Amino acid sequence: MTSENVSEYDVLVVGAGFGGLYQLYRLRQQGFSVRLLEAGSDLGGIWHWNCYPGARVDSHIPVYEYSMEELWQDWNWTERFPAWDELRRYFSYVDEKLDLSRDIEFNTRVTGAGFDEDSNQWMIEGNGELLAQAHVVVLCTGFAAKHFIPDFEGMADYQGICHHTGLWPQEGLNLEGKKIAVIGTGASGVQVAQEAAAVADQLTVFQRTPILALAMQQQKLNVETQTKLKVGYPDIFKMRRETFGGLDISSSDKSALEVSAEERLAVYEDCWAKGGFNFWSGTFSDILSNEEANLTAYQFWRDKTRARINDPLLAEKLAPTDPPHPFGVKRPSLEQNYYDIFNQDNVALVDLKEDPIERMTAKGIDTANSEYEFDIIVMATGFDAVTGGLTQIDLRGTEDETLKEKWSQGVRTHLGMASHGFPNLLFLYGPQSPSGFCNGPTCAEMQGDWIVDLISAMRTRGVQRFEATTDAEHAWNGHMEELAAMTLFPKADSWYMGANIPGKPRQLLNYPGGTPLYFEMCSRSSDNDYEGFLLG
Repeated sequence: MTSENVSEYDVLVVGAGFGGLYQLYRLRQQGFSVRLLEAGSDLGGIWHWNCYPGARVDSHIPVYEYSMEELWQDWNWTERFPAWDELRRYFSYVDEKLDLSRDIEFNTRVTGAGFDEDSNQWMIEGNGELLAQAHVVVLCTGFAAKHFIPDFEGMADYQGICHHTGLWPQEGLNLEGKKIAVIGTGASGVQVAQEAAAVADQLTVFQRTPILALAMQQQKLNVETQTKLKVGYPDIFKMRRETFGGLDISSSDKSALEVSAEERLAVYEDCWAKGGFNFWSGTFSDILSNEEANLTAYQFWRDKTRARINDPLLAEKLAPTDPPHPFGVKRPSLEQNYYDIFNQDNVALVDLKEDPIERMTAKGIDTANSEYEFDIIVMATGFDAVTGGLTQIDLRGTEDETLKEKWSQGVRTHLGMASHGFPNLLFLYGPQSPSGFCNGPTCAEMQGDWIVDLISAMRTRGVQRFEATTDAEHAWNGHMEELAAMTLFPKADSWYMGANIPGKPRQLLNYPGGTPLYFEMCSRSSDNDYEGFLLG
């Protein structure tokens, strides 16, 4: 493909979610020529694609928004955990305030990019043509940009309606009076099931592993309440930079095992009542590192949950006596009435470990023991998380291999933002960064500022090319492995470990040391002349 008549930019950003929009805003502030390419027809990233019934964020307000005062001073939410449509309105508001869309090309899916060593430029392709060329590319594709659907036998035979939650029809879908299957019990499965149970003729939930969902404790919000709370917003935004998950939640420095049973119960009850991720990350220091401590949290969760389920057999399947895996090492979903819906006559649970799916048929699903007919099948089967959004792009660096090929035996990065052989290429909220362990807007701003500072420093110094070294990748992998071994995360088959995708290398994909330690490591690099990067 020829580069004639193709626009050239200092920086090309891919993805119009929190990370990409912040990059566009900050890079423009620094005087760079920048263009953002977005596959969807509007802003929002994951909140453009995830518009299924019940879709809503699991980080609470105000931590799940930008921290710039000009964006929160006049904006008010209607719920503590906003739904997808309200988040879309928020992104429209941000666009209006920051005038972002003038530098965005929508309906433009990047499919490939190659680095030209003569010019130190990336040539970016999509829609069968060369889209642009840029000195630096910043990929902000998010952790859930590539959906995953198991290869069920007979999928082509099914004649009803079938959609993955990440590819839901933008015009919506009527569930009322329908026979509905929900395959999967992660966040999207829980959310769809809650909505479908209220209107469906019959809802059947296919569960492989019980979801250890936490009480959302949703609340309505009004302008008067938020006006009072905004006095404390600067402190909240400061705190989210200082906590493990980039939230305004911090845990006790005590072990769950060093306090009395009464004190432990009081802490658990308090965090449960606060809702959201408080029970996940706001209790004791060793919940995710010590199995005995972890068991106390699981038992509390189990007893709270089972008390809501009338059928003892269902209770054992949904909240087993013994944990299916350590509590919290799979992404905890938030629920409002998920466990209560199984008390309804129109809701059934299929345990796939006892009764696996054998095939899809023209009318529905056949399991080992039963045949089901459905009007709608919802594939809540998750994503090729963290890496999939990057490896689905045909990125070709300097060593005659794609990023997908390089990572075929396991991810290798420096600081979770760069990879050797791919000069002038950075990725935000990607593998070996806090990513799935960190609140999205927190990472968008903190990681985003570091990336903008790096690109600015290269311009100031006249550096035409920067690239992670193999030694830095080796050191970062070793650091990741050392931290992972101190946690319970490797004890579960989760998307955190890449275990949900057949053939994907098993490794912890998210930085497990917490947001403050991660950015301490990033600062150590930048303070030492961007140690770990070859500058040329």
